[in-house]
Amino acid sequence: MEKQTLLLKHNYRPAKNASENPPAIIMLHGFGSDENDLFSFANELPEKYAIISLKAPIRLEPYGNAWYNIYFDNSQGKFSDDEQAIASRELVSKCIDEVVEKYKVDKNNITLLGFSQGTILSFAVALSYPEKVKNVIGLSGYINEEILKEGYATNDFSNLKVYTSHGSVDQVIPVQWARKTEPFLKKLNIDCKYSEFPVGHGVAPQNFYELKSWLDKN
Repeated sequence: MEKQTLLLKHNYRPAKNASENPPAIIMLHGFGSDENDLFSFANELPEKYAIISLKAPIRLEPYGNAWYNIYFDNSQGKFSDDEQAIASRELVSKCIDEVVEKYKVDKNNITLLGFSQGTILSFAVALSYPEKVKNVIGLSGYINEEILKEGYATNDFSNLKVYTSHGSVDQVIPVQWARKTEPFLKKLNIDCKYSEFPVGHGVAPQNFYELKSWLDKN
């Protein structure tokens, strides 16, 4: 399969020895990064998946991109632009449809893999449109209820599964925020595995092995 044109710039790795409709992993990078970041470990992920790493639409200076702006000079501390986040939520949702159509992947086997801001957005997409997402792998992020689609709690989450992890000494996103994820999801009867690792805002090697193992089973 040749690389296609989507609403967002992206990197693409085709599935190897693919059936007609392979499963897909769609990657959402963190604030200030780009489509090359998470894609750097695409070759460590199972070959049966097509991998699409999306580039966020908001350009930052001097470099990097974001799904929505974070204003660090806000008087109340950091402030996230929820309107931009909701716009990106809708954009990613449309990109999922494009990926299914243009890359001929299995629409019932889409995994969102996010880091930091990409995790926050992955949760927003999956909880707003669970019919489009089978798995979420959320690294170093949390759930922002303000950017979930109105009425999301009545959605059918019976096919959605979540693996989420956080660094216990994360200085960017407090671990206390991440610890709310599992109980939040379990209230919605969503299958969730939560892990912590003794690292900062990043992914420990043992974290990566665990998420791969989880993915193999789901």
